[in-house]
Amino acid sequence: MASIPTGEFTTHSAEETFELAYRIGEAIADASVFLLEGDLGAGKTVFAKGLGAGLEIDPADVNSPTFTIINQHDGRMRMYHLDLYRIEGGLNDVRELGLEEMLEDPSGVVVIEWPERLGAYALTGAYLINIVDLGMDERTIKIHHKKHKSSHKNHKST
Repeated sequence: MASIPTGEFTTHSAEETFELAYRIGEAIADASVFLLEGDLGAGKTVFAKGLGAGLEIDPADVNSPTFTIINQHDGRMRMYHLDLYRIEGGLNDVRELGLEEMLEDPSGVVVIEWPERLGAYALTGAYLINIVDLGMDERTIKIHHKKHKSSHKNHKST
């Protein structure tokens, strides 16, 4: 399977953002973590839909879990889609969500919107996806693989 691309990409429509994420979803072969950063309306959920589609999950089923906080989808791999926008208690709230169990799922792909709400909870091996809305449906998408080690025992990914 192809490797997950990193670097800076520019998309000119929601469809192109979806397609970029779809190609990444197709390339996922092992348990992985994706941290989606961006302002409200930047395209984080469109990106999550594309990842899901690449994992053989119906993109119509992938919606922002703003009120439920976590949605689980089963496809070629299991995708946990978290939206931490409403999390205010930091690390304690995150632990109560069962994040550690999700990170230990050997066939799990964890997609987290608003990862800054994780506070000090470090995720080794995560892919940081930063989406910037440039206007007129254009986006800059920066994909960085955080390979550094963390002092926190947690998920090991590609």
